[in-house]
Amino acid sequence: MSILDAIDPTDLTVDSVSAKYHYLRAWGHMRQNRSMIADSLISVAHNYYKGKDVTRNIQSGTAFAWYKFWVGDTPGAINMLDSLVGLAGIPDSLLVQTLRIRVLLGVSEYQGQELIPLAKTLEVLETDSMRKMEAKYMLVSTYESAQEFDTALAIVDELIKYAQINDLGKKQFYFETERAQILGEMGRITESNATVDGIFAKSTPDNGAADYLHMQYAMNALNSGDIHKATRELALADSFASHLRNEDDTYYRSYSNLLHAMIDFKQTGKMKLSHVNGLNNRQLERFNRLKASQWESERGALHQQSHAMALKAESEHKTVIILIISLVGLLILVGAGWVVHHRRQRELENEERAEALQKMVDELQAHAVRSSDEKTPSALRRAMIQQLGIIKMVAETPTEQNREMLRKISSIESDTDGDLVNWSNMFELINNLYAGFYDNLHSKYGDMLTAKEEQVIVLMVAGFSTKEISVITAQTTSTIYVRKSAIRKKLGMPEKEDIVAFIRDSLNH
Repeated sequence: MSILDAIDPTDLTVDSVSAKYHYLRAWGHMRQNRSMIADSLISVAHNYYKGKDVTRNIQSGTAFAWYKFWVGDTPGAINMLDSLVGLAGIPDSLLVQTLRIRVLLGVSEYQGQELIPLAKTLEVLETDSMRKMEAKYMLVSTYESAQEFDTALAIVDELIKYAQINDLGKKQFYFETERAQILGEMGRITESNATVDGIFAKSTPDNGAADYLHMQYAMNALNSGDIHKATRELALADSFASHLRNEDDTYYRSYSNLLHAMIDFKQTGKMKLSHVNGLNNRQLERFNRLKASQWESERGALHQQSHAMALKAESEHKTVIILIISLVGLLILVGAGWVVHHRRQRELENEERAEALQKMVDELQAHAVRSSDEKTPSALRRAMIQQLGIIKMVAETPTEQNREMLRKISSIESDTDGDLVNWSNMFELINNLYAGFYDNLHSKYGDMLTAKEEQVIVLMVAGFSTKEISVITAQTTSTIYVRKSAIRKKLGMPEKEDIVAFIRDSLNH
């Protein structure tokens, strides 16, 4: 099992190897009487061995049945074992383990007539003397469940005699206790009590089964109609159970509570809910303990799986670290390359814009020199558009260098008072390019609009975006949005109406 625990089953990719692993692991757990909660894959192993290997087919099937028992499917376990026991041509030496478990589960389910043939076969097949004695004892329980008490009594007498001859005192004690119970079931109360008396005579009054022996006295008294004696003996049984069982008395209480309820009913003629609750609580305690044991087993199985995963993770740890470092390094290189490329691209764009801006400035200055020779409307318009293009380019790329260049250009004729542009020239430029737009705007709405609002409208007419307007007017974009809202409100236009279209339409009319 230690070797198996060190193996990661996910590494077993060959079907035959994987089946062998799960078969050996489940078989080992079963033979060691350990939890099989984590052995669900024994079903895969069993299906693999069907028709391939008789020995492993039987043994994996037996382990699969025991797994079913562990997870609470006792009927399913019995059906599985019956299918294995019914196979033809199976050697007795291979069948005996499977048959032993089948009879044991049948006894726990109080099977009677249908279990008798299997229990007899098991007794015959067992070669070890202690195993044969255990098989015969299970046969006693089988006959009791079948209500064949005479046969059960005869077999238990044989067991008592065998224990006496072989000096098996503890076994003899158990067999004689069983004899007292069988005699009580048969109504032979005097003989049952005499058997219990004989047990007490050969052992101390507080022997390990004193509570059950006094309970047998109580049952015999109850069956005889002696309620007073039944009450007294049951009280003694409870006292011994409290001393012998301590906190682990659930199994005993499952019997004693029933007797208390029956005695109380005999005395009062009434059934008390407290007794029914007591019976139910004892069963609930057993169920909870069983579930707690199952949960503990599941937790142990998960712990084993976690341990196996930890071993695998440890073996792969270095590889993962190397991969992560390589990936991080690659990402850093890619990121650095992108940053360098992006910065270089921006630098090239800025250089191109600066060159274009300088060229436009040079052309504009050259125009001032030759303006006396060239005064055609088309030449003037071209110069104005070029000047407006310079302003727009600065607004798109508002570097300090570009701003300073725009201030110099705008202040050639007169001072700008710190603004980026000379607004008098700007208004004249808009008038020339857009058919006197500024003069018409100021004439009609000058008493309603502020100078800043007129600047915003003029730049909007020239095709400047909100961000570009904020650069040229040295205001935030939020302030520009506020000014646009104020313009709409003052001019009485709807909130989503286009300001330029509305004003142009208004001025045309």
